[in-house]
Amino acid sequence: MNISEIISVSIGDIVEQEVDAIVNAANNSLLGGGGVDGAIHKAAGPQLLEECRTLGGCPTGEARITKGYLLPAKWVIHTVGPIWQGGHQNEDELLVNAYRNSLLLAEEHDIKSIAFPGISIGAYGFPVDRASKLAVAAIIENLDKDTSIEEIRLICFNDIAYHHYSRSLETSVDEIYKI
Repeated sequence: MNISEIISVSIGDIVEQEVDAIVNAANNSLLGGGGVDGAIHKAAGPQLLEECRTLGGCPTGEARITKGYLLPAKWVIHTVGPIWQGGHQNEDELLVNAYRNSLLLAEEHDIKSIAFPGISIGAYGFPVDRASKLAVAAIIENLDKDTSIEEIRLICFNDIAYHHYSRSLETSVDEIYKI
């Protein structure tokens, strides 16, 4: 397995990704909000909110799945990342769990391609350099297992995020292959 062929980093709009599932950086209510969450709810249409109301929310670090409705993606995996509080409230572990649990749901639903936004790096204030390293590590850890996932996209909303996620992926691949 060549990780560089499975994981990619690009600047783009998560709602436009033509993959089996996109990941929503949601809040605990799952009822919409700002940033990625608001954009996904708007693009998916009102049926997404209706289905999210049936889920009863989602604790930080966990994930839930719904249909994609009007999105190009068949599924939306909603996960709640931690709000950055200085790094002393288990933020790292909760962020890693958000990625792990999203990937577990993808496996359970035989999802082959998935796109992630930068979870917690927007309004939740998680430092992007730290978040990118944790995200890439959690994803690569999942790929070390027997997985049905064939494509993972890390979709960045700006050049700064793109730089950090690209660098984290490159560093991780170099370490794995001892380049």
